[in-house]
Amino acid sequence: MSIFRSLVSGAWRCGLVVVAVLTATADANGQQKAKGDPMSYGEAREFLAKHTKLVELTNEQGARVAICPELQGRVMTSSCDGLDGLSFGFINKEFIEAGTPDERFSNYGGEDRMWLSPEGGQFSLWFDPGAEQTLDNWFTPPALNEGAFELISGDSDPFYRMTRPMRLLNTSSSRFRLKATREVRLLNEKDLETAFGKKAAAVISGDDVKMVAYETVNTINNQGAPMTQKKGLVSIWILSMLTAGPQTVVVVPYKPGDESTLGPVVKSDYFGEVPPERLKILPEAILFSGDSNYRSKIGTSQRRARDVMGSIDFQNGVLTLVHFTMPKDPTKCDYMNNMWEVPQAEPYTGDVANSYNDGPPAPGAKGLGAFYEVESLSPAKALAGGESLTHRHRTVHIQADLEVLAGLAKDVLGVDLETVRKEMIAE
Repeated sequence: MSIFRSLVSGAWRCGLVVVAVLTATADANGQQKAKGDPMSYGEAREFLAKHTKLVELTNEQGARVAICPELQGRVMTSSCDGLDGLSFGFINKEFIEAGTPDERFSNYGGEDRMWLSPEGGQFSLWFDPGAEQTLDNWFTPPALNEGAFELISGDSDPFYRMTRPMRLLNTSSSRFRLKATREVRLLNEKDLETAFGKKAAAVISGDDVKMVAYETVNTINNQGAPMTQKKGLVSIWILSMLTAGPQTVVVVPYKPGDESTLGPVVKSDYFGEVPPERLKILPEAILFSGDSNYRSKIGTSQRRARDVMGSIDFQNGVLTLVHFTMPKDPTKCDYMNNMWEVPQAEPYTGDVANSYNDGPPAPGAKGLGAFYEVESLSPAKALAGGESLTHRHRTVHIQADLEVLAGLAKDVLGVDLETVRKEMIAE
């Protein structure tokens, strides 16, 4: 498989800030595109190149991955069928066209962005010391919200490597000085075999399948004082903003077992309880709506999480598989607690994987956009000066006949797609 790299130049335009995003965008002919009807990759590429520097990874089979170093090193979108293929990542066109960052959250979109955890609690990076942890006081740390990553990979490297310094302050007034590095590369069949097994890798790489598969390798290096549990730790948090659709369902496999031993199968009270028609628990997996019509979030704990999750878009015939690095026994590691509460009783007991579905934050309000998220987190570690922490997050989008997608979903996620459809999609 040949891998190609390219640079697309563009200019950044400034203008009026518009925080809210419409759930429909106009195409080249001025017609409105409904939620779940994404741009083509070529349209997305052209749009991004007008506003920021864009670099790409491509191969001869039609895989394309668009990376924007100036937008905090985000992978903005990808396609498995060249310029005419679907653009899988959510791109907030209205916010990007406005051209001015928002101190709360510069919501450019992007199907793989790097944040750091925790979001809430006594070690939160999102709330000032002493501030009540509510949406009114929620601000994305500037180190994660503004500024470019510097490209440091060589012209002949089959990947893009980016880096930037970060300075952060947590709610306990602890300061961190870090160097963050992100590497983006396409995956080959051997990589897929490692992530999903030999059988699934052979199917994904088959001639009757269109696919794009890539990973981000995310590292933080402690450039400051040694970190301690008492003052607060940080972990790597990767969030994938994917285009929502009326027939999109997130699938989260979990470790089975009695709740008295392993605890709840799913945590679902981040923003209030999720209505039962939007969240269902099968014996093998959690099902969660990805339609961007109801603001909600779920998580799987250290006792329940597996290192794989995904989603199925029945409308467009796309199966997305996500694999991430996870310790063999996550219960023996520290995971940051992201709940908005102070104090947290267990600040180092948190979720390993999450999914977020956007929607109005209050009656009559507008949501952030037509997207849902699939997220993974690394363990936290008390890094000594000069010590590093790395987390890999792999994304695979597959288009094929429903029979092929069903076989992959069963093999990798353990679910029957027809059962998923009957449980989650209204007739």
